[in-house]
Order: sequence, then structure tokens, then C-alpha cells
Amino acid sequence: MARGLKKHLKRLNAPKHWMLDKLGGAFAPKPSSGPHKSRECLPLILILRNRLKYALTYREVIAILMQRHVLVDGKVRTDKTYPSGFMDVVSIPKTNENFRLLYDTKGRFRLHSIRDEEAKFKLCKVKGVQFGQKGIPYLNTYDGRTIRYPDPLIKANDTVKLDLESNKIVDFIKFDVGNVVMVTGGRNRGRVGVIKSREKHKGPLKPSTCRMLPVMNLQLVWAMSLPLERGQSPG
Repeated sequence: MARGLKKHLKRLNAPKHWMLDKLGGAFAPKPSSGPHKSRECLPLILILRNRLKYALTYREVIAILMQRHVLVDGKVRTDKTYPSGFMDVVSIPKTNENFRLLYDTKGRFRLHSIRDEEAKFKLCKVKGVQFGQKGIPYLNTYDGRTIRYPDPLIKANDTVKLDLESNKIVDFIKFDVGNVVMVTGGRNRGRVGVIKSREKHKGPLKPSTCRMLPVMNLQLVWAMSLPLERGQSPG
């Protein structure tokens, strides 16, 4: 008889980018169901306890979350294993801090500190554009959002700038040559580059998923800030 999903996760089987100590225990926090995949997310308990060092134990993390001090994408989250993922905005109003989850050049999650103005929006990759009942167009983003009546120029693999307060599209970036992109999958995950060319290869009917997210257009001024690597100077 089936017993449903597994409720535990061994520490040795946890994703490598969580950077957990092998000798720190037998188990790791199993992410809850949410907008990001379990192997491509970072639970809130690891953000507060392992990254920000605001808590030392499991119980202290629960105490912080139950006081409704932590917001993800502008919404209060009290689930200790809530799966926050790429481009999510983690806000702590009590300390006036805002962080955006990005990848470093080794493909590991990094909390990038941002200003209050930048915490009001996030970039979402478009997975597909479809038509629903009565011919209503809508698009799906990588974090499980469904937005109706988008701009007709928005296509799959493009990036939309989403206002977190109104949940509406403010602007969008095309997946075209010359735009700056960040690789979100594979061995080059976390690297930032410029699209030089696009090639079409004949293959199966199902289109292959693109693992790049356009983050800025050189002609736009609202481009988000990216973390500096070692040896780089600002500006």
C-alpha cells in the first residue's frame, strides 16, 4: 500500500549546493512542495541558520518564522522548509535587509544584498505562452506563476520584470542576440555572458528547454545588480 511522498531526506543525498557538513547529522531538511523543484531550491531554514546565522538551532528558526519576520517575494512565509529559489527576494523588515537568491560561478546559491527599490520586483523566465478557455492568452513562468493577458510580443524563454506588489508585468526582455544572460542549469550554471548567436537544430517535436535567463538589456536602465566576483571592482 502506498504511503505517499517521503518525509525525510538523508544529508548525504541532499543537493551539493546546499553545502551541508557531512558529519553534522544524519538528516537534512526536506523542502516542502512549492514553486521550485526540490533539487533547485534552498529551504528557509538553511537561509536563516546556515547562511545568515540568525539562528543556531531548529527551534530558533521556527520561533523567528512564527513571528512573521521573513517575507519571500513580498509574502510572509512561516514554513521552515519553504523552497525559495533562483531570483526570489527574501526580506527581513525587522533588520531592514533584502536579499536576492542568485547563483555564483560554481552553481551554488548566494544571497545578494539589494536595496529596497530593487526588492520590489523580480525577473521571471517565461516557460510558455498558451491560450485558455474563451481564447484568453496566458503565460507560465519558471516559478509556477500564471499571468493572463500578457504582451503579445512575449514568447517562450523571454524574461519578464514582475512587480511583486501588483503581480503585473512591468517590462520584458527578449531572448535575442546581444542581451546579457545568466546560465541557470548545467555545468556552467551561474555564469553571465552575452548571446553571440542562436542556432536551430532539427530534433524531436518537443522543444528542448533553454537553461538561460536574460537578466538585462544594454539599452535598459532598470537592469538588476549582480554580485561581484573576487578581484572585480564596482563600476
